[in-house]
Amino acid sequence: MTKILHTADWQIGRLYGSFDPDDAVPLAEARFAAVERLASLATAEAVDVVVVAGDVFDAQTVSARSIRRLFNALDGFKGPWVMIPGNHDAALAESVWTHAQRLGALPAQLHLALEPRTVELPACRLALLCAPLTQRHTYGDLTEWFDQASTPEGWLRIGVAHGAVQGVLAEDIDAANPIAPDRALRARLDYLALGDWHGTRQMDSHTWYSGTPEPDRFKANDSGQALLVQLNQPGDAPLVQVVKTAQFRWQQIEHPIHVASDLAALIATLDKLGASDVLDLAVSGQVDLADHTRLIQALGTTEARVRSVRSDLSALQLAPTAQDIADLHADGYVGEVIQELRDTTGDDAVRAQDALALLTTLLVQRNTAGPSA
Repeated sequence: MTKILHTADWQIGRLYGSFDPDDAVPLAEARFAAVERLASLATAEAVDVVVVAGDVFDAQTVSARSIRRLFNALDGFKGPWVMIPGNHDAALAESVWTHAQRLGALPAQLHLALEPRTVELPACRLALLCAPLTQRHTYGDLTEWFDQASTPEGWLRIGVAHGAVQGVLAEDIDAANPIAPDRALRARLDYLALGDWHGTRQMDSHTWYSGTPEPDRFKANDSGQALLVQLNQPGDAPLVQVVKTAQFRWQQIEHPIHVASDLAALIATLDKLGASDVLDLAVSGQVDLADHTRLIQALGTTEARVRSVRSDLSALQLAPTAQDIADLHADGYVGEVIQELRDTTGDDAVRAQDALALLTTLLVQRNTAGPSA
């Protein structure tokens, strides 16, 4: 029996510019920690090889420190690692890989395929047919040579590639780096390890995307995992076990509020979140002043407890009740302005609601502060 750990799309060096620095740094650090967990998993499971199917780095300009840190993280597994470049870290004439070579950072147990070649591991009678990307986008199938590749008799044949299986994945990623959907069958592969799609996905009985080991976006595509693959005799279907590897859980929630129970449900959802959650929240509908205050307080409490919250309340209208306004003692001209803002419709309604929210908030703060000494 041969066992491999299949992973891809580490995206080391990724920057999270849309997040606050307090959140961006831990999210970037989590990618290094994911590699360390993979190395520990490989050791614990006594795998024969770790296969990394491209996009090890997020860009060609990754710093020397990040390069060294990444390869130091491999030290937790002393067995062989097989890597190929993907579209983010393609094997250009001058690339992150040539930088790593000049640094002397590549460990001895790493088999790096910067050009199409077969990596042979005699100890486990395993031949890995590697199809690295040598430019960011290609329009021919770089795995085509697998069909004619010769490997030692009786050895397992593993394909390693990075790209889009044609006719199966979304059209917007099928334009470049194509892979034939029946490549495993045509090339007599016992397993085809793919990268590029960031979620775990089975394409056929012998072909899988592992997905990224640490989520990096809110798309719900079953990311944050790696694959333990058990191979028996050549020609047998592999046994694939999905293993959770993620530190953070990315969630995208769109929540409309129309009645008080809708807000209660949202607050209950927020209360269940913890330090491992990264949340993108969009709230729509309308609330009165008391419920608006409850929502803001709940968001503040959540922000202090979770890794990150990005909230969009632009579609949420503040609709203070007559009692809200009465309680604010908004008499005279201020009361007239509030009424005018409440009555505004059409193209100016959103700006009017924003102004109403600001004005009522200021009135609440004034009333809370009380008379000055």
